[in-house]
This record gives sequence, structure tokens and C-alpha cells, in this order.
Amino acid sequence: MTRARWAALLMVLALTALAVQGGEYSTANWLLLQREVVAERAQVAALEQSIAGLKRRAKAVESDPAEQERLARERWGYIRPGETLYRIVRPGEN
Repeated sequence: MTRARWAALLMVLALTALAVQGGEYSTANWLLLQREVVAERAQVAALEQSIAGLKRRAKAVESDPAEQERLARERWGYIRPGETLYRIVRPGEN
């Protein structure tokens, strides 16, 4: 191969490398962005599941008498007539 062909081949390889890795959006940067997109989508899916669960819980609190009773008993110590409430207080708690 002549010296001109070697120079041309070297120039083509250098330009190819520059096209792949150079510039504002290199291949490495693109791969990093792709990983970030996957992570963000996973986080969005998790948040959507959490929101759906909170909506189900809110609906139950608004409309399910058993859930309302459970919350009233748990949080405020409500009891039915004829029941006796026992509270266990650990030392240092008021």
C-alpha cells in the first residue's frame, strides 16, 4: 500500500472515531442517558404503584365501614358499648 492510501485509511479511521466518540453527544454519553432513562422509568412505575395503593386506601377510608372502624379503634381507642379498653403504657410514655 502506498503512503497516500495509508494516510487516507488513517484519516477515515480518525474521522470514524471522532464521529462515534466526539461531539456533544458521544456514544458513551448516549449509553449513560439510556441507563438513566431505564432507571427513571422504573422509578415512575414504582411511584404509580404507590399512588394506586394510596388511592385504594383513601377509597376504603371514605367508604368502607370496617376500615373506618379499624382506624378509629387503632388511632383514637374507640370502643363499642360493652367493650373494655386496656392500654399498655410503657415506662416513660404518656
